[in-house]
Amino acid sequence: MIAMMATMSTVAMAQDTIEGTIGADFVSQYIWRGQDLGNVSIQPTLGIAYKGLSLSAWGSVGVESSDTKELDLALSYTIGGLSIGITDYWTNAVQEIDEDGNPQARYFLYDAHRTNHVFEAFLGYDFGLLSATWYTNFAGADGINKDGKRAYSSYFELNAPFKLATCDWTATLGVVPYATTSYNTTGFAVTNVAVKATKDIKITDTFSIPVFGQVVANPCSQKAYFVFGFTLQP
Repeated sequence: MIAMMATMSTVAMAQDTIEGTIGADFVSQYIWRGQDLGNVSIQPTLGIAYKGLSLSAWGSVGVESSDTKELDLALSYTIGGLSIGITDYWTNAVQEIDEDGNPQARYFLYDAHRTNHVFEAFLGYDFGLLSATWYTNFAGADGINKDGKRAYSSYFELNAPFKLATCDWTATLGVVPYATTSYNTTGFAVTNVAVKATKDIKITDTFSIPVFGQVVANPCSQKAYFVFGFTLQP
């Protein structure tokens, strides 16, 4: 990734400029693909992009000390409506105990049986009225299936954006195709049915804050959530 960043920088200086992104979401609850991953959280993002190629970092820190901390790195390429990429997820959830019996959560530990990293590949296409994306874990701390083997946990999501009542809306349907402990499923399951509305609150003539509300249901776990948040971005 560092080598690719250096290459992108060299090319950009010779031909164009790199687009940068920095911002943060503040959410009342951290819900991911229909799963409850924490309470009130701050979720910063930082990224660079050049001609469809992008590298980004995303994190989540809960206001409570018991909440899981997360750092994700993603490398992707988009051309037309097609997107493909790889994400490295890491959380401080403890999987390693040292020789003195103390829990460890080391970032630079990549041992297949002790790492907290999960590596996922994704492929998606945006048709305009609807986008579809398939995600599959291929390495790291993946879940297991009914036979106790690596599940290659997968998730498929459809998103449909639309406008209604002065808000930007997105309807989401997410499913897990087969059994995995990563999503606590025993087979095919609908894990994410959501509707999200976003509206900008104008602060000045040149600055506004997007505010959003989202209702999320997970039919598989029989749970539902309401999330409120806002985004700060220059």
